[in-house]
Amino acid sequence: MLTSRGNLALACALSGLAGYIDGIGFIHLGGLFVSFMSGNSTRLGATVAEMNWPKALEAIRLIAIFVVGAGAGSLIGRRRGKYRQGRLVMIEALLLGAGALGYELGSSQLAIVAILLAMGLENAVFQSDGGTTGQGLTYMTGTLVKIGQLLAAALTGGPRWAWLPHLFLWGALVIGAAIGALAYQHINLAAVWFAAATALIVSMIVVVAARRRRV
Repeated sequence: MLTSRGNLALACALSGLAGYIDGIGFIHLGGLFVSFMSGNSTRLGATVAEMNWPKALEAIRLIAIFVVGAGAGSLIGRRRGKYRQGRLVMIEALLLGAGALGYELGSSQLAIVAILLAMGLENAVFQSDGGTTGQGLTYMTGTLVKIGQLLAAALTGGPRWAWLPHLFLWGALVIGAAIGALAYQHINLAAVWFAAATALIVSMIVVVAARRRRV
């Protein structure tokens, strides 16, 4: 999935966007996540052990909405064509815009729901034809495992730099998270407007690139 410069650039842009949103969500939700569901699953187990039922129910709600977004993205992504990726990123931009608007209208809950749906949907951008595998963009555990495996391969005679694109992907998410956290500290969930605008710009670039390939 990261073998071409175009795919790598798009993956890094979307991973950075996911990190930005997760940095915002992590602070707003007091230690829960809007894109990293492994973290929420761990928090769910810990809060159940502590019998902190409100926090456990909140984690379940976040996970469930994310899964709905991932499923919706997979369904939309099954419609193949040159504009599939651009269409998915455009829908993500609209969801993020709806989240920012929800906050402006005084509903932080609506904002979080829209953001969760957007983050789940984003993972369909690089899904395979079968719709069940692809490059994850909102979580990095698999990417870090891949870095380790490819470094081991490089040390034993394999491709020397195959691990580097995965490092870029991880770095994009970390940098995005730092920027998102800083933005939230200054303007709260209004920072999501910048994410929506970024996703919109990315979607237009992807559509233009696809149109040029068609000619």
